[in-house]
Amino acid sequence: MTELEKMKAGELYDYSDPEIFAAHVRAVELCDEYNGTGRRETEKRERILRELFGALGKNPVVEKNIRVDYGFNLRAGDNFFANYDCVFLDCAPITFGDNIFIAPQCGFYAVNHPLDAALRNSGVEYGRPITVGSNVWFGGGVKVMPGVTIGSNVVIGGGSVVVRDIPSDSLAVGNPARVVKKIARQ
Repeated sequence: MTELEKMKAGELYDYSDPEIFAAHVRAVELCDEYNGTGRRETEKRERILRELFGALGKNPVVEKNIRVDYGFNLRAGDNFFANYDCVFLDCAPITFGDNIFIAPQCGFYAVNHPLDAALRNSGVEYGRPITVGSNVWFGGGVKVMPGVTIGSNVVIGGGSVVVRDIPSDSLAVGNPARVVKKIARQ
């Protein structure tokens, strides 16, 4: 099994592997190209996003400065909006439904490292998927950790750190984020 296959299977993999490094460089270069575009270069911006994301629905809007580790594991539905300075560490799938609003400086971190220092220092890591439903709003500075599932019709309050699953129809806030209110559907 190659290191890339291990990564895609959620197993420990060597992130310095040449195939993995090449995929990372490709994503970083696409991010750099995107971040260098003008706001009115809408066709060029969408072309780059569609090359960067593994899948992307209709009407995407992504502000600068986006940072993505690989891209092929990043998927978003229709009406995806990511504001300034967002980070997507997608060594495992990061999947968003439709109608997603992400405020500035949010991070989605599907990557994880071994707790054992010797193993961690050997240059291996692993990923756990992040899955987000539809109609979700992330306030400014939210951080979502590996392995988290967030339901649909959810608001995550600014500055929250999401370390466990959040059910649909919820307002969650804090560090660690916890549900503080159910949101009634209209």
